[in-house]
Parts: sequence; structure tokens; C-alpha cells
Amino acid sequence: MADLKNLQAQADDLGERLGLAKAEIAKKFIGQTKVVDLALAAIFAQGHSLLVGVPGLGKSLLVETMSKVLGLSTSRVQFTPDLMPSDILGSEVLDVSDSGKRQFKFVQGPIFNQLLMADEINRASPRTQSALLQAMQERCVSIAGETRPLPEPFHVMATQNPIEQEGTYPLPEAQLDRFLLQIDLGYPDRDTEKAIVLASSRQDQTEPQPVFDPISLQAAQHFVREMPIGDNLVDLILTLVRSLRPTEPDASDDVHSALVWGPGPRAAQSLVAGVKALALLQGDYAPNVDHLRMIAGPVLAHRLSLRFAAKAQGLTAHDVIEQQLTRLVQQGQAA
Repeated sequence: MADLKNLQAQADDLGERLGLAKAEIAKKFIGQTKVVDLALAAIFAQGHSLLVGVPGLGKSLLVETMSKVLGLSTSRVQFTPDLMPSDILGSEVLDVSDSGKRQFKFVQGPIFNQLLMADEINRASPRTQSALLQAMQERCVSIAGETRPLPEPFHVMATQNPIEQEGTYPLPEAQLDRFLLQIDLGYPDRDTEKAIVLASSRQDQTEPQPVFDPISLQAAQHFVREMPIGDNLVDLILTLVRSLRPTEPDASDDVHSALVWGPGPRAAQSLVAGVKALALLQGDYAPNVDHLRMIAGPVLAHRLSLRFAAKAQGLTAHDVIEQQLTRLVQQGQAA
């Protein structure tokens, strides 16, 4: 009982701090509370996020504001077709000392920060995109035969424009799978857009203040990992992920006709971590089905491949996920 009370007290304290963090973010990034919750959930679940939206929706502003509020060192890389892996990772250069001695010296690239913003990541070549694979999974990079650890915590927030595809390179499935969440940003409603216009026209704009620092953020991430989650919800997550694989013998006809391939085991791991972080952000002591409904699409949609016929019918990955989750929940309630 004492452990439970201690856990609840920690959750309350952290929940209050998260509320302050969201309020600080809202000073700059107005509206779209679901987007903010999902972006924070990715960070507190120790994952990376891919922000997808047309230009001008505030993707870069969100990343910049979050870095200030979370107290993280940050760097921004504008991805272009001529960007090289060394432009991100760093490289060894020949250094000449005052005495004339020559030796190679490693110059760190922008990846050696706690939050890397990869702006328009799909504009870089596959060779440069692959430079992020090891960093995103293992939190280290191998350069000139030496493995170098990255700062802790380490997170990548990448942006992508969904409408302009000329001169872009689609992200490979292996890299997409490294992103815990894909967050789709839509146009704000009229009232929110009016508030954005008025706020940006004021001269005395309020700057967000830090609420976390790297040490307290890591402590919060550790707390999220230790949060309890019910066996029934874990079973539902596993069943959902497996039901979206056309190769499974008991996959439904709808999945067979809609999908080429489905999510791997990392998707289930991401869902468990994501629902825990989202529950904490919304002031709950443990995740439930409502949290799963909110985060299932962002976690799973970029891990599915739709058949051409399904796309022609106007079906989306989010539609397939929602259909399967609704069916599984109804089956569980009937049982």
C-alpha cells in the first residue's frame, strides 16, 4: 500500500510539472493540444517522432519550443539532396598544433545534441538518411572505426512535407520503424488561427520558460517505464498488432485485401511505451483503452503498407487500424 501511495504521489507531482510544460509550450505553439500531447508522449516514452504537415503549420516552432521547455540542447539540420552523412555525424580533420605536430581531430556534427531537428528529412539522399539509423536505435554513432556515444537523453524530431514530392526520397521502412510516432498536423480551426495571427503580431511576445532539465527529464522517462499497465491492455495491444499482419493465418479478409505488410514487434513495444506516457500526460495513473485509441494510429500508420486497390478506394492506414481496434474492443466487451 505504501508503494502504491508513493507511486501516486510521484505521478501527481510529475503530472503537475507536465501541465506546466504544456502551458509553457502553449505560449508559442497555440492550439493543437493533441499534437503537443503526442509530441511530448514520444519524448517521455524515449522515442523519436516524425511531424508531417504542409508548410506553415508550426512544425519547426513546436520543436524549438519543446527544446526550451524541456531544457535540452538542440540543433537543426535542413536536409537537402547534397547533404552528406559527415554533415550530420561529424568528421575527422587534420589538426596542426603550435609545435607543428599533425594529428587527426574529431569534429562533432550537429547530431551530438540532446534534440536533433531533422527538417524536411525526406529531401536528403538515402545514404544520408541511413546515417541516422544507428543513432536513433542505439544512441551512438560509428565514425572512423570508433563508436561514439550520443548525449543523454537523445531524441530526433523530423519534419516532412506530405504534398511536395519532387526531388524527395521516401524514407525506407527500416527508418520509419525507428520513429515511435508519426504525428500528422492539420490546419487549425478558425478561432485557433485567429489567436495565432494576433499572437504573432504582438511585439511583447512571451517566451517559454524551462520546466525540465536533462536530469529531471530522464527521471520522468524512467518513471514512465515503471508505470503499471494491465495484462488485458497488453493482450489487446498484441492482438491489434498481430491482426494487422496479412501473413498471420487468422488475419481477417479486410486486412488481407487492404495491406501488403503489417507492423513488427517494435510496434507493440512502442504502443506500450506510448500509452503509458500519454496516460501520465492526461493525469491518469495507468493507461486504458481510450489512451490506446488516441495513440494507435500515430504509432502504427507509418508501419503499414496499403495495397493500391485500397488506396484507390480512399482507404487510409488509420481507417484500417481503427476498424481492427473497434472490432477487437467489441469482441472483448461481448466476451
